[in-house]
Amino acid sequence: MSDTPAAPETRAKKPRARKSERPATLRLRLAKSGIATPVDQKATIRALGFRRVGEVVEREDTPSLRGRIRKIRHLVEILVEGDGSRAKS
Repeated sequence: MSDTPAAPETRAKKPRARKSERPATLRLRLAKSGIATPVDQKATIRALGFRRVGEVVEREDTPSLRGRIRKIRHLVEILVEGDGSRAKS
């Protein structure tokens, strides 16, 4: 009696969430200066692409971007698409 190992059952993959045709973007504005902030927050400001206070950048909405925004949320504003007004965050 030679028992051959049974092939493991293959599970059906879960369907992935559909990505929208156009990736979601966020418009961010640096509202306050980063002069008196810790070095890691200054690095985050630069990583988001800010160079000056009042500058507006547009970035693709990803979890890593949300984490960066959370780190410096007291310095940035998220702008609503179109009219340039502030969004509540």
